[in-house]
Formats: sequence, C-alpha cells, structure tokens
Amino acid sequence: MLIQVKTYQELTREDLYELLRLRTEVFVVEQDCVYQDIDNKDQKAIHVIGTKENQIVAYTRVFKSGDYFDNPSIGRVVVDKSNRKHGYGKDIMLASIEAIENLFGKNNIELSAQVYLKNFYNDLNFKEKGEEYLEDGIPHIRMIRPAN
Repeated sequence: MLIQVKTYQELTREDLYELLRLRTEVFVVEQDCVYQDIDNKDQKAIHVIGTKENQIVAYTRVFKSGDYFDNPSIGRVVVDKSNRKHGYGKDIMLASIEAIENLFGKNNIELSAQVYLKNFYNDLNFKEKGEEYLEDGIPHIRMIRPAN
C-alpha cells in the first residue's frame, strides 16, 4: 500500500471522490448509520491516503490542535472491507501519527473511537479517557495517545 499525505488543496477530484465513496461505503452503508459525513471539516484536514492498484483502500484525516479537539487529532479512520486482512488499519494509523508529529510536533493525539475498536487503538498506545457516549447512534469513547 502506498501512503500519501495531502492537504485539501492538493487532493485531486478523483482523490476526493474516492475517499468520500469509501467513507460512505463503510460508515453509512456497511455500518447502517445515517449521518452527515460531508461536514465542512475536510477543508481544514490533512488527508492520509492509502492506495493499492490506484484505488483508495485506507484513509484518515488529521487535524492540528483546536481544529477538532484541543489536541491534534485523527478521524474518519477507514479501511476498505476487502482489504482489512492486510494490516492496513495499523499502517494508516502509524502514517497518521507520523504526519501529526512531522507537521505539528510531538503532542498528545486525540480521537473518538468506536468502542469495539478500543483494543486496536490500545495497541497503538491510545488510552481511554472518560465514559462511553453515543455518536451518530454508535458507542464511542474518547482516547488519547500521550506524546512520546
């Protein structure tokens, strides 16, 4: 998998179409969750895109402190269903952490995790912070990865 880090302005029309298609395919259709994915935050985000054979198969978006949470943050973590067995989730997360450190320095990193993925994020040194809550009808928990 080839990973690229792009600003919103650097995204091609094809990039934008493919990443929105993937996010909708997983977050809306697969998870059967009706919510507004296009939230006017993509313009502020740094987009971490994993491609295989010219198709986006993994993706996150990252934000600097204050753009989403108080800390730099990672969101919209997604891997195409047919490519989940390859470890691309971990690869895209490690690339996202590296992008935050390169762009914004070594800070705590925050995310809102779907509860069933707690162990996945624990393995990346994220720790639960606070109580579970519903976000778009799905149980989530805030998680923080301390700065190294």
